[in-house]
Amino acid sequence: MEAKALLLVALGGALGASLRYGIGLWLTSDSFPWATLTVNLVGSLLLGSLTCAALVNGVLSEEATLFAGIGLLGAFTTLSTYSVDSIRMYQAEAYSYLAGYVLATSIGGPILALIGWKVTELILD
Repeated sequence: MEAKALLLVALGGALGASLRYGIGLWLTSDSFPWATLTVNLVGSLLLGSLTCAALVNGVLSEEATLFAGIGLLGAFTTLSTYSVDSIRMYQAEAYSYLAGYVLATSIGGPILALIGWKVTELILD
């Protein structure tokens, strides 16, 4: 593994984790995990756009992709917290919240990634 690549991913990861933490403080709620849903949906939109820019159009360098895609957005979004939030809603028998959360994440995430990709294609073409 190249030291420069590792450093870029680590710096992006530190920034992404810090942003996620800040959003968690800003969007606190006992009844619904708005912070986790927000970071996962926003992250999906941004990663769709970034991937299009990097892979399809070659607009982003490998270094920018390592920093922003793997590092920043990798640490910003969170499957593990989504999983634990889902278990907590299940255990609390908050089934309607759980259904909305799972549907919004599993359907909304890919749709937003596609929207990010398509908007980026339109902008860069």
